[in-house]
Amino acid sequence: MKLSSFIANRSLRWRIMTCVSLALALMSIVFYVSLKINTSSIETLGDSYNSNSQLDSLTQYITATEKAMENYVNYHTFESIDNYYASRQKILTAIENMNINPSKNEVLQKEYIVYQICNSFVNYSGTAVAARRGNNQKEIEAYYIKTVECYNMLLSQLLELNKLQLTQNADEYQQNKDTLVFATKLSFFLLVMLSILIFLFLYLSITRITKPLMDISNVATRVSKRDFNIPLFNKTSKDEIGNICQAFDRMIISIREYIDTIWDKARTEAELKEKEIEMKALYTDAQLKALQNQINPHFLFNTLNTGAQLAMMESADKTCYFIEQVADFFRYNIQQQKQTATIDEELGLVDNFVYIMKVRFGNRLEFTKNIPERKFEELIPVMTLQPLVENCIKHGLENQKGKVELNITLDDKYITISISDNGSGIPDEIKNKVFEAVKNNEVMLPKEILPTQSQDSQKNNGTGLINVFLRLKLYFHKNNIFDITKGEDGNGTTFIIRIPCNV
Repeated sequence: MKLSSFIANRSLRWRIMTCVSLALALMSIVFYVSLKINTSSIETLGDSYNSNSQLDSLTQYITATEKAMENYVNYHTFESIDNYYASRQKILTAIENMNINPSKNEVLQKEYIVYQICNSFVNYSGTAVAARRGNNQKEIEAYYIKTVECYNMLLSQLLELNKLQLTQNADEYQQNKDTLVFATKLSFFLLVMLSILIFLFLYLSITRITKPLMDISNVATRVSKRDFNIPLFNKTSKDEIGNICQAFDRMIISIREYIDTIWDKARTEAELKEKEIEMKALYTDAQLKALQNQINPHFLFNTLNTGAQLAMMESADKTCYFIEQVADFFRYNIQQQKQTATIDEELGLVDNFVYIMKVRFGNRLEFTKNIPERKFEELIPVMTLQPLVENCIKHGLENQKGKVELNITLDDKYITISISDNGSGIPDEIKNKVFEAVKNNEVMLPKEILPTQSQDSQKNNGTGLINVFLRLKLYFHKNNIFDITKGEDGNGTTFIIRIPCNV
């Protein structure tokens, strides 16, 4: 199981290369064995007549030795003595491998005889040469005659031995030839059988490797025909096929989930269309109601204009101007459809509101404004300054006389608007909660932090400030646009707005 798991987790390239390598290794082994058998048979076949060749060489060495001895005995030259010893040594070397013992085998027995005669020939010729060196004429003639007799006898025995070995070698040659033919046939048979086995091995191995590819091809064909009700592969192997199967499983699952999502989306869209039809009907009703509600503001403006004209006819100029300021204030609040306004437009609204408050509270309210002489056409969210002024007036009037001051200063980066009062000051807890609510994009303060005030008072102290600061944050995309501080003497509250000059 471990080997099977190990192979299954190998790559396709590794498995194919392993199969091919094993096949090549087996082919190489069989080819090597066949080559060794054939080579051995050919070498044996070639050695069949090697013994005859050696006997021919020995005959030549003996003849050369006899001629060298004869020349030395007759002419006493240095060349002949050198040739003698050289040829003699060759004879001794050639007979080293001959049979030196009597034998019942005719060939071995003949080798034994040749060996003995060769030794006698060498000894006699050597004695004759030594006698010639000593000028012993008697020994020269005696050993020269013995040497010639041994020479003639040796040639006769070598001829007979050569014939015997030729007959023996012919038989061995035929046997070796038959062996070579058998070895060749055997090698061919082994190569054919091994080729068949290797083909079967490669076929089974490659089929096992490629079968998952055929399965994937069949599944892909079914998927192309929009048939997604197919079983998953669930393969756990880590090779390329396993990775493809796992990816295919994930794809099938994703397609099924996507189809389910499409069906759900289609059902949802159908429901939304139904709701859209209902919403259109509700929207039509809302438009009718909106047209009806527009009658109220127009009626209010017409009524205020009528009161202003009546006051003018009665020569009540102050009353006429007051009613006109009230009408302008409500018109700005109700008819302002834009999300932004210039600083000058906001300052005009503040002037209208402060005039109305002064008419209401008389000398109890003191409002001062310090603004540089220039046009302020920079845009800020609509209804930004009036709620802050209103807050300062309310808290300033907690004293016997309320003082509210609006200042605008300029520098290279910011237009700074500060609105301050002389009230008791905003509590730090409420201040921190306001900043936290703006940071979290919340629109109201928790009621529990204002336990001693009414709900309307909570709305004025909390929601109005949060609304202004949150709109500033969303418009300028910054958190350092606004701030709340205490007055220079530690009393009162100052609201600060920093508007970037490049906006």
